[in-house]
Amino acid sequence: MFSKILIANRGEIACRVIRTAKRMGIKTVAVCSEADVDSLHVREADEYFVLGPPQAAESYLLGDKILKIMKECGADAIHPGYGFLSENADFAKAVEKAGFAFIGPGPHAISSMGDKITSKKLAAEAGVTTIPGHMGIIKDADEAVKISGKIGYPVMIKASAGGGGKGMRVAFNDDEARDGFRSATNEAKSSFGDDRVFIEKFIEQPRHIEIQVLADSHGNTVYLGERECSVQRRHQKVIEEAPSPFIDPKTRKAMGEQAVALAKAVKYRSAGTVEFVVGADKGFYFLEMNTRLQVEHPVTEMITGLDLVEQMILVAAGEKLAFTQKDIKLTGWAIESRIYAEDPFRNFLPSIGRLSHYQPPATDGDLHGLVRVDTGVFEGAEISMYYDPMIAKLVTSGADRNEAIGRMRSALDEYFIRGVSHNISFLAALMSHPKFIKGEITTNFIAEEYPDGFHPADVPPDDPHFLVAVASFIHRRVVEVEAGISGQMPGHEMIVADDWVVVIGDDRYPVSITVETDGYDFNVDGKPYALRSDWTPGMHHFRANLNGQPVCVQIERLGVGYRLFHGGNQSDVLVLTEQGAEFNDLMPVKVAPDLSKFLLSPMPGLLVSIAVEVGQEVRAGEELAVVEAMKMENILRAVADGVVATIEAEPGESLVVDQSILTLE
Repeated sequence: MFSKILIANRGEIACRVIRTAKRMGIKTVAVCSEADVDSLHVREADEYFVLGPPQAAESYLLGDKILKIMKECGADAIHPGYGFLSENADFAKAVEKAGFAFIGPGPHAISSMGDKITSKKLAAEAGVTTIPGHMGIIKDADEAVKISGKIGYPVMIKASAGGGGKGMRVAFNDDEARDGFRSATNEAKSSFGDDRVFIEKFIEQPRHIEIQVLADSHGNTVYLGERECSVQRRHQKVIEEAPSPFIDPKTRKAMGEQAVALAKAVKYRSAGTVEFVVGADKGFYFLEMNTRLQVEHPVTEMITGLDLVEQMILVAAGEKLAFTQKDIKLTGWAIESRIYAEDPFRNFLPSIGRLSHYQPPATDGDLHGLVRVDTGVFEGAEISMYYDPMIAKLVTSGADRNEAIGRMRSALDEYFIRGVSHNISFLAALMSHPKFIKGEITTNFIAEEYPDGFHPADVPPDDPHFLVAVASFIHRRVVEVEAGISGQMPGHEMIVADDWVVVIGDDRYPVSITVETDGYDFNVDGKPYALRSDWTPGMHHFRANLNGQPVCVQIERLGVGYRLFHGGNQSDVLVLTEQGAEFNDLMPVKVAPDLSKFLLSPMPGLLVSIAVEVGQEVRAGEELAVVEAMKMENILRAVADGVVATIEAEPGESLVVDQSILTLE
């Protein structure tokens, strides 16, 4: 067995590998960029080495430097995690040539399956069903349009060396095929150094379902069931679960056997994933094989009881799998939510900054517990513009799907993050969506259910009177504390009233309060609520018993009011006296300024290009600029007709949020 492993990655996956290595008694070595010197994976490793500047090309992608560190630190194996060098066949070959163990598949399997065009040809030869499409290299946008027309719209344009949603576009007509080809090739070149793309038929109403395989170097290969990964946004997975609510045992067996056949065809070893698109008729087609550990691997661990990182290490050390296919049993249900630093209320724009508060929900402290958090951050850590915006993976399990969903909803209510925007409200909304609860999901789910983006109004509270009672409890406690502060002017002491008016949006709710020993009873529009809690001002979580049932609401002071978060709902609340409510109705509403003539950067990022020049006439919807943030290109378009008056930023410039790029007149 290995004595020391170097982890050639960062963030939560590096921490994840360190976690298993420590349990196995193996020392760990971290590598990091200058931006990550104080990161969690560096803190948790036994030793670390700095690779270079923050940009991945100057740090985490420096294979030669990582090999040099391997020799210097005395490590005998390397785990690449996912992303960066994990599917780089040349790097894997160099690792083995240098006499080290690569904890992953061999170079041949990586090169065969890492190229989507080659992998589809090999899959077809191995008897795996594939999607109709054009597997050759496409030279320009005109050829892309021609090929798309022959295949028949809609089509998917995908980077050959891609992954993680990068370099991927769906086109429904010639114009979209032309734009999609350009964006896909640009993103592919930026992210992978390879701008080749291919085109295939896009299957409508599809599900994205993948099979986890595990193989050793002795010819033994098994599949560990499927994962449902259909809930996606811009081809990035948001929610994953295992097993799938759609797949029956017969289909699972057929998909698993095809995945195993493909793995054996390329002499695969280690953990890997074969991805399929599945139609409404349960017909399935090969998408790609990921020759690495997947982000969503925890849900498979939850229902199989295995530690996939441990299995990868054992296989790399030359050991045989300790089980066969008949030993694999799927028990219970598991769901994973990806928590990102992004603002769901601003079209999911990425967010950077320091985590001023970070309190994940309580976990079982085990890979196979009821609640699990895989993260690479801590309170005070910084979310950087240079890397993927994922903060953590929250995983819950249960005896069945409904129990896993219920536990996820409770855990999301507990997850407290401040300092950067995050998508917890959106995740909680998904967990409560009727179609998700029924398992009626496809890869179009988010686009169809939230066509205009995500808004607070999309998640009305199940019972607004409950939030009224919570706000009243909070305010009553605040008033009790503030009323006891000395030095108040005579005749102007804080009033501790028992009757209030709670204002939520345009709605007003009269509330009466009865003080009890360990809380209050409330009457809200004639409905009784009994809330019992030891909450005091300053606590971020309001944990209470509501009519005997446990609840958790997150609280943020908002001027003289409060912002409450619960079940995906975000409500801004005022608790006023009757006279205060009358005065509040007379307050003027601030009118937002007209910014339609300004092109402002909606996110921190790199200005890739400007498509116009001063004096040029533009129409609403026309491309003005492209901004790259967190490895994704974003096309900025005009919202109104006009003439370009000024250009205030240059390509290559790093932008901050709301920085002016150009103006129209």
